[in-house]
Amino acid sequence: MLGYNDRLRELEEQGCPVRVAVVGAGQMGRGLVAQVAGMRGIRVVAVADVVPGRAVEAHRAAGVPEGSIRQPARVSEAAGWVEEGGVLALSSADIALDIPHVDVVVEATGHPEAGARIALEAITRKKHVVMLNAEADATVGRMLYRLARMAGVVYTGAAGDEPAVCYELFEFADGLGFEVVAAGKGKNNPLDVQATPDTVADRARRQGMNPRMLASFVDGSKTMIEMTILANATGLVPDRPGMHGPAGGLDDLVRLFRPQAEGGILSRTGVVDYVRGVAPGVFVVVRTDQPEVRREMTYLGMGEGPYFLLYRPFHLCSLETPVSIARAALDGRPTIVQRFHRAETVAVAKQPLKAGQRLDGIGGFTVYGRIMPAEQARELGALPLGLAGQGTTVVRDVPAETVLTLDDVQMDEASTLVSLWRLQQSMDETGRRPSAAAAS
Repeated sequence: MLGYNDRLRELEEQGCPVRVAVVGAGQMGRGLVAQVAGMRGIRVVAVADVVPGRAVEAHRAAGVPEGSIRQPARVSEAAGWVEEGGVLALSSADIALDIPHVDVVVEATGHPEAGARIALEAITRKKHVVMLNAEADATVGRMLYRLARMAGVVYTGAAGDEPAVCYELFEFADGLGFEVVAAGKGKNNPLDVQATPDTVADRARRQGMNPRMLASFVDGSKTMIEMTILANATGLVPDRPGMHGPAGGLDDLVRLFRPQAEGGILSRTGVVDYVRGVAPGVFVVVRTDQPEVRREMTYLGMGEGPYFLLYRPFHLCSLETPVSIARAALDGRPTIVQRFHRAETVAVAKQPLKAGQRLDGIGGFTVYGRIMPAEQARELGALPLGLAGQGTTVVRDVPAETVLTLDDVQMDEASTLVSLWRLQQSMDETGRRPSAAAAS
């Protein structure tokens, strides 16, 4: 909370904290609610979740007294209760979005369609949005960022999630004038692109995880999504489809992530990638040819150069999200946004798919994600992974391990996610801003 602690303390003393609604009371949402409960200057006034009881339980787990929690059915009742100092446990985000006592909405459902809809509705209501939903962000985050700017509010990815943590390292290195050779994350699950909720069910049960979430980690989809966000935030690119993903420890990174001509694995510099063996950290490999800087880095114990490693050994996921809440509410600044279009995570068939078969999305049985350069995805007409669910149906047979194209599927055109994605596509092609009507 560097730079915000004193300001938040002042808000607490004045009795006017930043007021937050959290949508999604799964693991990430619950962790955030509990973390904020111990803070000054930020207050979670509402939690919404479609699963009965989860919103109430999130408040209880954070130590909120039972008598302070209500489940109103009307906006007026909800607003009055928050005004009196109570908190809301809701079965739908609609009430939280409509009450005036919410400054920041944190989207933590993990569902691409829900994430897109809730973010759009929050922006329309002039509320800042912190996106813990990487799946939606990777698919339509560039469009939501544009719409938020038009509305005069902040749309941002969340501090503590790996793209944001790595982006901070990138900004630090790039701002100091180092050449960023590679930036990425560690992966702590062996890659198995055929993983499904069934194959990881026992492990998910032991770890107390949702099997679909674990499957999305093991099949690599989550890593591909996160590195897509990082690429589009920094302007870096994947060196090849799927990235390299070598095995190695910290001492191996500056050897691996350098050009092939110098003994490394890269065909170019300025890339995103991942490594198996340094999880849960994030890293940036930099280079300097400045003799004095190189001597100083060596003196400081950073190695002989010209390649050096910057590494953060942890990321605290939703427990760090309050940093983004404070930055958005107090300074009107995002933590990480996708200003470029350098990468796309596309859908690849996990199994042979038949015409008429419905796709089941991230962490499911039908598809997994593979990152590739945005230009290559565009040339293929590849289907973004985030669109491979929510009513998307295969219209012709597709062999296993094939990248699905837009011609292979029929999408639900009534979907908010699809509508935003099509608007985003038109922006990519024309470079023009959407009309004011499109943002309303």
